[in-house]
Amino acid sequence: MADETRVRMLEAAGPIFAEKGFDATTVREICAAAEVNVASVNYHFGGKETLYLQTVKLAYRQRLQRVPPAAWPADAQPAHKLQIFVSTILNRVLGEGNIGWETRLLMREMLQPTQACQPVMEEYIRPQWDQLMGILDELLPDETTHHVRHQVAFSIVGQCLHYRFANEFVLFLIGDDWQNEAYSVGRLAQHITRFSLAAINGLSEVDLESELETQDVKPPIPAMT
Repeated sequence: MADETRVRMLEAAGPIFAEKGFDATTVREICAAAEVNVASVNYHFGGKETLYLQTVKLAYRQRLQRVPPAAWPADAQPAHKLQIFVSTILNRVLGEGNIGWETRLLMREMLQPTQACQPVMEEYIRPQWDQLMGILDELLPDETTHHVRHQVAFSIVGQCLHYRFANEFVLFLIGDDWQNEAYSVGRLAQHITRFSLAAINGLSEVDLESELETQDVKPPIPAMT
């Protein structure tokens, strides 16, 4: 019975935290949605903070159950590994059609990190980051500095997340064309992979250090009126 109550509270808390965030959500409204006594939060979780942390972890677990971590054959080429990794990320953020509370809560946590961020990142995000860095170790020249490797990794992940975080912006710019097959998860994964591989190949042909450091472009200062 205690486990059932705990699960019911987590499932009730998820959509509310996703819509309102940690600070604006009250224990009372979560308990009302779960149809439990207000004291249940302290009894089962020790407080609102732990309830929130467990709700975020639940969101990640459910996402991983629906779209498991990227995996490939032992003899897979690095480029193929990258495409599988990209496809996995895209399926997580775009593959369900209508955005669920889990995705909305995780997006909110990325944009407005709370005390739940650090433990969740170590448990769920760090393994994926290490996986991507392992792929890039195979693709990038040995002399590539660690900060360039990180920049490449963030560029790849950023391309994947853009279609979810900027969804309304994308729809505004291209309208009904968003429904075109060219924007399916499979085609987007192919495009992002090809684009990223082209960039990586370009990095191998230039000085990885000085090329950017000499391009210190500052925005123009607006004229006084």
